[in-house]
Amino acid sequence: MKLHELERNVGAKQERRRVGRGMGSGLGKTSGRGEKGQKARSGVSIPAQFEGGQLPLYRRLPKRGFSNSDFKVRYATINLSDLNKFDDGCEVTPELLKSTGILKNQLAGVKVLGNGELEKKLTIKAHKFSKSAIEKIEKSGSKIEVL
Repeated sequence: MKLHELERNVGAKQERRRVGRGMGSGLGKTSGRGEKGQKARSGVSIPAQFEGGQLPLYRRLPKRGFSNSDFKVRYATINLSDLNKFDDGCEVTPELLKSTGILKNQLAGVKVLGNGELEKKLTIKAHKFSKSAIEKIEKSGSKIEVL
């Protein structure tokens, strides 16, 4: 067999369906879209939850319960490994972290997490500390101040 002798399998290639062409195509005039209405128009996209103007299910069902997530206290987090950028004896405050670009926003405060190792002796001021962070900070000889 040679390259110029290759042929497609029977039925592997079909002609493109050309809608809107009358005479025998079976898809002339309305092009298989039925008569009038929203779905017959071009550019239609109806959301899956749309119920044709009927009051939607999510509005018909009673609302129950209470979520406290709106009032949750969120802390900006920082890892111990990020604090190695500062010099020995430096006093690390939330304002310093923000000015150096380590923190983007402070939210309700700053929490120090114990990911990584602290290789410098620092005075760290933050609103909260994780247990593992406290252990590693004290092990490195640094000091903690809770704001």
